Amino acid sequence: MKYLKLLFLILPFFGLGQQIISKDVYNFWNAYDKIIQEKDQDNQINLIKTLYIDKATPGLAGIMKARNYSAEEYVFAINNYPKFWKSIRENTLKSNQFSKQIENGVDQLKIIYPELKPVNTYFEIGILRTGGTTIDGMLLIGSENALADKSVITEEFDDKYPYLRSYFDTNPINDVVFLNIHEYIHTQQKETIGNTLLSQTIMEGVAEFLAEIALKTKSPNPQIEFGYKNEEKIKLEFEKEMFSPNIYNWIMNSPNNQFGMRDLGYFVGYAICRKYYEQSKDKKTAVKEMIQLDYNNENELVNFVEKTNYFSKKLDFYKKEFEKSQPKILSISQIENGSKNVKPGIVQYSINFSQEMDTNFRGFDYGPLGEQAIYKFKKLIGWSNNNKTLTIEIEVAPNKKYQVTIQGKGGFRNKDGVFAKTYLFEFETGAE
Repeated sequence: MKYLKLLFLILPFFGLGQQIISKDVYNFWNAYDKIIQEKDQDNQINLIKTLYIDKATPGLAGIMKARNYSAEEYVFAINNYPKFWKSIRENTLKSNQFSKQIENGVDQLKIIYPELKPVNTYFEIGILRTGGTTIDGMLLIGSENALADKSVITEEFDDKYPYLRSYFDTNPINDVVFLNIHEYIHTQQKETIGNTLLSQTIMEGVAEFLAEIALKTKSPNPQIEFGYKNEEKIKLEFEKEMFSPNIYNWIMNSPNNQFGMRDLGYFVGYAICRKYYEQSKDKKTAVKEMIQLDYNNENELVNFVEKTNYFSKKLDFYKKEFEKSQPKILSISQIENGSKNVKPGIVQYSINFSQEMDTNFRGFDYGPLGEQAIYKFKKLIGWSNNNKTLTIEIEVAPNKKYQVTIQGKGGFRNKDGVFAKTYLFEFETGAE
């Protein structure tokens, strides 16, 4: 088509020296047109690799890393969502229309935060798992999400991504400048992933609130207005989970929850940051403090939040209450934790929890000794004892020390979704 003959766009920000880069979008559609004409799947995978992935800008490499996209997943999406791709195509090619507005928005952000560091913005085609994110100092826009509108067809993946229909109905393409400034603020922060719901919430709240201040406009996201109308109820529920490592009841969740609104963590973070800003006499200093906060330093984070008096009690109270609610590993049986002479070969061990667990979730990771100390997993034996005990089968070599971290964060949780406390399991084998 005619627009694929256009040169890809690399548009400089004259004020700060960064660029808006859209090259990968055009490369994707070039690959797409070849792939839909090819019936052999191996050839399709080769086409997405050679025409899109192998030609990647740092931005495409970054978004693939951040969201674990693969060549095979791109081909699956192309083959299984034809109505979607046809309906979104024209919108994804409009990124250049927003370049001047984005440039102006960044200039406005620099006014309220003079320490702003230059960052390149990359418009990408992903596979529906992000509208915007940051990685390695780059701002990445998932154009197939962020440039969508209510005309985009989602019926082919409504079961897999049920929240996208309601999101597309808000016409996100109209708010892409706000999204860019929100994500730009993330590139200036110390971290992008919080250790707890509270740290992630404040991180997002800083970006959402300061995008408003910089652009002198209200957030287009419905969570903010909804949140203030239901603030006390939201706050009571948030207090129960704020120290949880699980963010997914409040951020990147579906609207199928008790409130009927997704991403209410953004509202809580926004409301806290707004109170902090409004009570600060020196607004420029307040902006700097918010952006430069060490979100994963619990003492700094708690001090920041408590200055606002947003919650009715000291945060230490909520932390202790959450810890009381967490399931704990009471013991390891068959192989006791710390055993020194475990028989090598195929063996079993059981994890005994204090509460009934959700059997759909498990999590294991390396211990301090790293990958070389992990055992070979053989088989999941299953749950017993009213889903309080999980037994697995492993294989171990002689004369070796083994370690595994049995995870709460991202893994084991009780039937109410509360994550278990992380537990280090280690043992040593004897001779054959």
